[in-house]
Amino acid sequence: MNWLILALFGIVSGTLAGLLGIGGGSLLVPVLLAIGFTPVHAVGTSNLAIIITAISGSVQNWRMGYLDIKNILAIGLPALLTAQVGAYLAGKISPTFLLVAFACLLLANIYLMDLRKKLTAENRNPGYTAESSRKRVFQLFTGGAAGLLAGLFGVGGGLIMVPLQILLLGEPIKSAIQTSLGVIVITAVSASIAHSLYGNVFWIEGTLLGVGGLLGAQIGTRYLPKLSDHTVRLCFRVLLLTLSLYTFWKAWQVYYSSFQPN
Repeated sequence: MNWLILALFGIVSGTLAGLLGIGGGSLLVPVLLAIGFTPVHAVGTSNLAIIITAISGSVQNWRMGYLDIKNILAIGLPALLTAQVGAYLAGKISPTFLLVAFACLLLANIYLMDLRKKLTAENRNPGYTAESSRKRVFQLFTGGAAGLLAGLFGVGGGLIMVPLQILLLGEPIKSAIQTSLGVIVITAVSASIAHSLYGNVFWIEGTLLGVGGLLGAQIGTRYLPKLSDHTVRLCFRVLLLTLSLYTFWKAWQVYYSSFQPN
């Protein structure tokens, strides 16, 4: 039954990955927690599934002519290093803190999306006027942050990459999503290698999620160009809010159980 659940949620997460450029980890980690995984094993296994999902979606974007390889490499290369740091930290901090930090990350990205809309309306988005040297710094920062979050939270990094590309680099939301999905391939591979060395990856479960995500990503990437920016933003906000509330609840459960007698 758990394997069937994993396959079905893999399809759902893959669809969301293609639509929103988030790798699907924001859904996979809560699902793995719900079926009994510890936080650090949920993070490690999620990264394995994300590799398959992100490759599937990126290949589809490439076929449709929406993949900017140069931009992907500029953001993805610094993420290779920071993903290793994130994976190391994930095994060192308490499960409760890891869950609370993950939930706060989800809420923070709702704010970033709203801030992007406000800055655009006021014509004050720094990304639109950034010089090439400044743009390179922004790319390094975006990739570094994405890699750290991929290793630490098992989310692929898209949760932070999409808003940062919009805010700092001035990318349209659809372009930011497509680039994010390509970078996630790099961050997920790096984070998965690190987590596998620490023994945090369940290979069968991660592969099941990934195969389901492979199918779902094809659906998401095909329909993204047909959706309005407003629809994409609304889906992004609803998803983040729902998952943040669930993760706060799981954090409370973990914290409360730590005080119960064995």
